[in-house]
Amino acid sequence: MNNRTISHIINPQLVIEGAGVLLRRSVSPRASNEYDPFLLFDHFAFNNPQEGPIRGFPMHPHRGIETVTYMLDGSVNHRDSLGNAGVIGAGDVQWMTSGRGIMHEEMPRRGESGNIYGFQLWVNLPAAQKMDQPRYQEVNSSSIPIIKKGGATIRLVAGELDGVNGPVTEIAAAPLYMEVKLAPASKFIYPIPSGHTTLAYVFEGAAEFGGQIVESVSMVVFNDDGGQIEVTSNAAGEGVQFMLISGAPFKEPIVPYGPFVMNTAEEIQQAIQDLRNGTFVK
Repeated sequence: MNNRTISHIINPQLVIEGAGVLLRRSVSPRASNEYDPFLLFDHFAFNNPQEGPIRGFPMHPHRGIETVTYMLDGSVNHRDSLGNAGVIGAGDVQWMTSGRGIMHEEMPRRGESGNIYGFQLWVNLPAAQKMDQPRYQEVNSSSIPIIKKGGATIRLVAGELDGVNGPVTEIAAAPLYMEVKLAPASKFIYPIPSGHTTLAYVFEGAAEFGGQIVESVSMVVFNDDGGQIEVTSNAAGEGVQFMLISGAPFKEPIVPYGPFVMNTAEEIQQAIQDLRNGTFVK
């Protein structure tokens, strides 16, 4: 099976979001939709004292997308307009399908290490599901399968590996979402369906991806020119840690507007009108 090569590498840009949260952003919603079905990928940390007090994301709306919070360290307190509330702790995942509309709040808290560290991924919804009822898949760390294969340790959130399935299911994009930690002098190979958009976010160490050395912190965008991805770590290095993300594109036009991603400008106008009228959440 041929290996996929690298299309390009994205160097994350520092941005400020919410109530002054500093993020490393690799992908943001654009009408060009080049990473379909993925809309956004943020790497957040609140560990630099120069940033001042910890800030978060006060109550805000979403429509037409899925937001995925993956915590490595620390936690996020969340609540929403449907009456849901809870804590996303270290190792936990929250996969929220906003559908027709939800208001929610995410406020970070330091863990025992004193750090807050994690990722947020936005996944598009197809036109036929953009106005569905909102729902959550709350995934506790203990329910995420850990698979050890050669020198790789894999936490599988969504998708399948060697007959093991991740706990997140029934997602339209048929996504793969996993954290991979690869020891030095090791190789990781994973078959990807033809046509699926595939990204790898390298956040610790360095390794060879698709025949090219990639160092942290960076986002690898793969070509659709092979049936598998191959990652090889150097024997003299420290290994590598990355998030592997893949999914089926919907190939539909999108109109992004802040926390809304719809298919037409008229649908965006309707979302804004619903928000103003108090009919956004039902």
